[in-house]
Amino acid sequence: MKTMKLSLSSACLWAGLAASAAIAAPPAAPTAVQSAASAPASGTSTYRISPGDGLEVYVWGDERLQRTLTVLPDGSFSFPLAGTVMAAGHTSNEVETQLSKLLAGQYKGVPPQVTVSVRAPSGMQISVIGKVHSPGTFSPTRYLTVLDALALSGGPTDFADVGGIVVLRNVNGRLTTLKAKLGGILKGKVGDGDLADIPMLQAGDTVIVP
Repeated sequence: MKTMKLSLSSACLWAGLAASAAIAAPPAAPTAVQSAASAPASGTSTYRISPGDGLEVYVWGDERLQRTLTVLPDGSFSFPLAGTVMAAGHTSNEVETQLSKLLAGQYKGVPPQVTVSVRAPSGMQISVIGKVHSPGTFSPTRYLTVLDALALSGGPTDFADVGGIVVLRNVNGRLTTLKAKLGGILKGKVGDGDLADIPMLQAGDTVIVP
């Protein structure tokens, strides 16, 4: 009976953490269709584009070049007059600069103003596998830590090795592992600097709980 009460308490704890980790999808960005009276504003974004993300591209002064497209699995997309544009791993502002330079030759050497908006960040996916209550692939609407990912997956099971949790990450085409170092935190032993050492996840990461 005591074991049942403990498991129920643990499940409630991780359910609460999962609720706090999940947030509502951000409001849709303004449409890229602009009036001829003013140029589209381009804000600063820190989100890094992932394969599978939906983008909206607008070239100021040439509405024929307005496009809604999806980033391909290799991280690129094709754009008229510019060819192949590498987007994965870059912010929307960096893609704007890159695309503007590629189109400059079509505008008598004058780089056109380009606006790139992430319309559907569906490429931001992470997976959690191993000894967790609800393993699977998740599409969060914000960046997560390993601890957030564990919350979304229901938390480690009673027999999980919480000290051996690792993150599998693709870096320049090569798979690497990153040790999560969550053993002390998940056992209630939080020391100075432990919280700062919790890894942030990137799109495509897989959290493995042995």
